[in-house]
Amino acid sequence: MTDRTPADTVEVHADTEALVGAAAVRFVEVVVAAQAARGSASVVLTGGGTGIGLLERVRKAPGTIDWSELDIFWGDERFVPAGDPERNELQARQALLDHVPVDPARVHPVAASDGEYPDPVEAAAEYSAAVHAHLAEHGAFDLHLLGMGGEGHINSLFPDTDAVREAHELVVAVTNSPKPPPVRVTLTLPAIRRARHVVLVVGGAAKAEAVAAALADADPTDIPAAGARGTESTTWLLDTEAATNLS
Repeated sequence: MTDRTPADTVEVHADTEALVGAAAVRFVEVVVAAQAARGSASVVLTGGGTGIGLLERVRKAPGTIDWSELDIFWGDERFVPAGDPERNELQARQALLDHVPVDPARVHPVAASDGEYPDPVEAAAEYSAAVHAHLAEHGAFDLHLLGMGGEGHINSLFPDTDAVREAHELVVAVTNSPKPPPVRVTLTLPAIRRARHVVLVVGGAAKAEAVAAALADADPTDIPAAGARGTESTTWLLDTEAATNLS
């Protein structure tokens, strides 16, 4: 079971376009507020159509984000070669990061399968070191963006798997993902819970049942999204189809 806080909110938007727009606005708001409060900010990105679409929106309307004071991480990564179009990093660079003046030293991708760490366990350890170093200095991520699959998976945390049950490590390798490609590196639920603000961006009727279950405090082992919580806020941004099963 999960302990929901009064800061949790559910917003329902008319369609995918409105949903992606709202997510982009939330991205800018959180980053700008964090930079105003602490001088810098950090975000954990998600992939998928909505996750990349919101980055394109941010590129067009970045508000007053100071790109030089932003750390970028990824919630998960497909363990494929660096140039593979399935890499979340590559998609995020094409949508946003290649077009704004981010500090390359503050962009923290997961190693590619054809790089210095060809073993996914070693790649996970290397990424974990970067995550731990950031959290040791800054205390938390400011924003963790999440999409969700129809069965309730977030990042590469799938129902009834060792990765979703992980209670201590912040990063693990996944070698048997039920969704291809099978090998991935992912942040865990303990890592997600080290974010001040968690925002789940979910659209489509196929996800309505899992949305309702997660918001009804399902066991995260069964519905991983139920375990996604921010220390200050957890926000569900839904379209009308994804919200169908909510009362």
